[in-house]
Amino acid sequence: QVQVVESGGGLVQSGGSLRLSCTASGRTFSLYSMGWFRQAPGKEREFLAAITTVGVNTAYADSVEGRFTVSRDNAKNTVYLQMNSLKPEDTALYYCAAGSLTWPKEFRYWGQGTQVTVSS
Repeated sequence: QVQVVESGGGLVQSGGSLRLSCTASGRTFSLYSMGWFRQAPGKEREFLAAITTVGVNTAYADSVEGRFTVSRDNAKNTVYLQMNSLKPEDTALYYCAAGSLTWPKEFRYWGQGTQVTVSS
């Protein structure tokens, strides 16, 4: 079993930045591809970004490419999502996922989410 925990969410003004962090424990972190998703109220969960085991390959949704950057530090068992130029429509519950089933959008293990609110 893998435990996934997100952190770093909060309230930020439009145009601002946040960096989300995600740790995955229980198995060897470096063996897992990792992904980021979000879900806004009344909407379906949306894929944002994914990164392979050692960070060689990444994938992004069109809606965030150029504004969001996914990275990982395997020594710290942590994956990051750097979010810049945030917009009110980025407001959502952000989820981290581990263990790719189908690259890049299907994952086995999920965290509980961290809330990001962008004020206008």
